[in-house]
Amino acid sequence: FGAVLKEGLGEDHANRERLAKLLRFASTTHDSTSVSLADYKARMKEGQEAIYYITADTLAAAKNSPQLEVFRKKGIEVLLMTDRVDEWALNYLPEFDGTPMQSVAKGAFDLGKLQDEAEKKAAEEAAEAFKPVLAKLKEALKDKAEDVRVTSRLVDSPACLVVKEDGGMSLQLARMLKAAGQKAPEVKPVLEVNPEHSLVKKLDGSVHFHDLAHILFDQALLAEGGLPEDPAAYVKRVNALLA
Repeated sequence: FGAVLKEGLGEDHANRERLAKLLRFASTTHDSTSVSLADYKARMKEGQEAIYYITADTLAAAKNSPQLEVFRKKGIEVLLMTDRVDEWALNYLPEFDGTPMQSVAKGAFDLGKLQDEAEKKAAEEAAEAFKPVLAKLKEALKDKAEDVRVTSRLVDSPACLVVKEDGGMSLQLARMLKAAGQKAPEVKPVLEVNPEHSLVKKLDGSVHFHDLAHILFDQALLAEGGLPEDPAAYVKRVNALLA
């Protein structure tokens, strides 16, 4: 029944707002599929400017996504969407009751008023100091990543993958279409790195830079629900560094 309602968002424009009010999701604070968009709005933190959500293949994958780390740290609820139709349907629901719908896996990270000036300044300084390493990462991963940038959305993980806000399709949706035998555009993700993580700090000056760069990317892909393009090469790189 829920999938039918979601399909209606794209097929029944006249009743889109009414249908949106009937939708229910799990969230980072509620495992059961019981959270309405109105419920979410009522619990939004002061200064929060968007309804945040993440799409994934399973509830476990959504809950454990690295992209949720800073939201969890700040106590910001995120909707967990695991129906195959979710991402398609959300394309037809850019906002609810005047509040934008925002995927945590699309676009540059910006919590607006929920980040204080000290946090923003620290992020800017980290990005500036990390520029030489970023340039090397971009070169090493030019065939895999659209861009490489420093992020403050990560707390415990070294890296994650996102897609550009105007890039349209997520990696998850592209995989789903390919699995169904349908054509899907090639999606080149953005690699975001956590400059405070020990693995990322090891990059600077490392003789194993190239291998570490590819391991970072492939681990971020695994965490996102995908598989390395060349699993054997990934295992070989990891084993070489562990030896």
